[in-house]
Amino acid sequence: MFLQQIVNGLTIGSTYALVAIGYSLVFGVLRLINFANGAEYMLGAYFIYVLMMRFGASAPLAVPLAVITLGAVGYVVDFVGLRRLRKKNAPRMSALISTLGVGTFIENAIQIWVGTETKAFPNFLNFGKITIGKTIISGTQIFIFITCILLMLAVSFVVYKTKIGKSMLAVSQDQMCAKLMGIDVSLVITLTFVAAAMLACISGVLVGSYYQNIDTNMSFIVGMKTFAAAVLGGVGSLPGAVLGGLIVGLAESIGASYISAGYRDAIAFAILIIVLLVKPSGIFGKNNVDKM
Repeated sequence: MFLQQIVNGLTIGSTYALVAIGYSLVFGVLRLINFANGAEYMLGAYFIYVLMMRFGASAPLAVPLAVITLGAVGYVVDFVGLRRLRKKNAPRMSALISTLGVGTFIENAIQIWVGTETKAFPNFLNFGKITIGKTIISGTQIFIFITCILLMLAVSFVVYKTKIGKSMLAVSQDQMCAKLMGIDVSLVITLTFVAAAMLACISGVLVGSYYQNIDTNMSFIVGMKTFAAAVLGGVGSLPGAVLGGLIVGLAESIGASYISAGYRDAIAFAILIIVLLVKPSGIFGKNNVDKM
């Protein structure tokens, strides 16, 4: 039973880690929490649902189309909600509220578009299962875990080993100096929002296929959990986002099994509070004082 919950926790935790990486990417570059990320996660899942269930598109067509579309949504979130605020040097709180407003708009648009009832999601990741003793590991779980790990490694490679990644690191350190060095700061910020939205989309699609249903509450719940994961690991830290996501997933799975499923969400946030009481900056976070 315990090993089964570990497998379940690592599966869902790896999807949380993808969204948490998006939070950390944006925060690392802008020192801003993008609260539209949870809505992008939900939009990705619903976009796949509409393409496959209403238009009959195949998964190999629908998934890339959804990821590209959500990348465009990430661009729009930055262009509509934040670019003008940056040009006017608006207070950071204004930008934070703007992302919250954009996220709320996306959530309400989805509810108008497809309704508020729970939808059956196509299980296009049905790859059989492996049984080890009393532990059942589905092919879907293996696929989700491996996909998330590969994406995490890919993001780390891009950030630390490529020119655009080094530009992100430069912008995160000092935007003015980065601009003087010839870096297109606006482009770097936009690409960061695009990458975060695409990661959120992939996570939403994987979770939808895993649970085989989606609903309009998934944006807020998962958005808060993945934000908690990013803060737990140290917001702005990519390794911290991964570790935070896995911890939240494991805590949720084990807590639901051994305590009560009703406390599934509360347990994850309880762990967050305990860690922050011991280390306010998170596990891998730096003790920087950053005021609004």
